Amino acid sequence: MDTQEMAKKAKKKIVRKLFTKDDVKTLKAHSKARTPVAKIAKQMKRTEGSLRQKAIKLGIGLGHMR
Repeated sequence: MDTQEMAKKAKKKIVRKLFTKDDVKTLKAHSKARTPVAKIAKQMKRTEGSLRQKAIKLGIGLGHMR
């Protein structure tokens, strides 16, 4: 197996999961409760980065230390 074949196998496919209305509602509730981002990420099965980006787009603060 050459390096190009190995590189193709090593790449992980990016799967994007859209935010539903319920997800947005949950995120806003966590924002109000000042829940730590790591805890929200585990509960919603999303990365901290994706949650922070969505919060920025919604114009809400996220995490207990803002």
